[in-house]
Amino acid sequence: MPEPTPVQWAEIVQQLGAEIAGPLSAALEQINKLATTGQIDRRGLRLLKRSVDEARTAGMLGQQLARLSSGRLRLNRERQNLTQMLRHVLAQRSRETQNRGVQVRQSLKPVEIWADGALLFSLLNALMDWALSNTHSSVDLRLDLTPWPVKARLSCRFAHRTLELLGDEGEPGDEARLDSLAWRLVEQTALTLGVLPLREQEAGITLLTLEFTQLAPEPQAGDDQRTQAQLDAQTERLDGNSRPLAGCQLLVLSASRELRADTLAAVRHMGLLVDVVASVPEAEQFCQDGLPHALLFDHAQMGEPLQQLIAGIHRDVPDFVFVEMFDREHGTQLSTATGDGIARIARRHMADALPSLLMFELSKRT
Repeated sequence: MPEPTPVQWAEIVQQLGAEIAGPLSAALEQINKLATTGQIDRRGLRLLKRSVDEARTAGMLGQQLARLSSGRLRLNRERQNLTQMLRHVLAQRSRETQNRGVQVRQSLKPVEIWADGALLFSLLNALMDWALSNTHSSVDLRLDLTPWPVKARLSCRFAHRTLELLGDEGEPGDEARLDSLAWRLVEQTALTLGVLPLREQEAGITLLTLEFTQLAPEPQAGDDQRTQAQLDAQTERLDGNSRPLAGCQLLVLSASRELRADTLAAVRHMGLLVDVVASVPEAEQFCQDGLPHALLFDHAQMGEPLQQLIAGIHRDVPDFVFVEMFDREHGTQLSTATGDGIARIARRHMADALPSLLMFELSKRT
């Protein structure tokens, strides 16, 4: 696969600057208004929050693109169930799609490929980010196999214009909206994986096809039995990769500033997107808009409301990552060693053990 030239990377950096500067300029306008009048209405507050969110998202996309361009990635190709992973991503984002009013239609044949699990998961999430931010109706996903030469094709189809404009000629802004940083991330992640991205646009409809040529052979008996030693080896390999979980989103639930600070300090080098809430109702509101990839919660928050939140998330995503944090002494436990599937860690162990624990828990979904 062709790698981007220095000129192309320069264009990406320029685009990154624009996508950060635009929202920050809008945010600054609202802040200046607040400083002048001493008040801000609900609409202004929503605009300010949206601008900050857009700038932060652009920064995270830039961070992920920088990871791809670093040349330090070590791809660990293993058998991956592409169908199962895609369904997991869709389940993880079901609340987000419902909140946006977007219907995701899927026709997925069983497909297994050879690929780096963390990077494949990033590609599928990047694909959904790009499609959801551009669709005006629904998103159609189709995964099938070509007869000869045999390869897997994942197609994503959506209307990038409103229904009343579908038959019109292309608008000047179409390409600019579709060629966003979110698209750059899809494209570069695919190329890094050795996947060919083919994009077409016609009459307001976008069709992206990802071609996977490295299919896995039929599994033999015993292939699905993985020992703890193999899982430990996987975690070690992931730890050697350059920020393999960059772009994953964590939600930290704790009323303790000290515990929040220790958590943020422990994961600062991992390239994760971290949000913090102080109460269970705030966590519920956050998860209604869209689930993070993991919820780290203070043991002091445990009670019926939090138990109901955990149960609700488990119904949507059975293998969702939960980590319970203790301010007192407690042994570090992976979710595979607990009866309820919740990982646990003590505050004093977080600096040393939390990155590895998250590496293991988040990599399980691949």
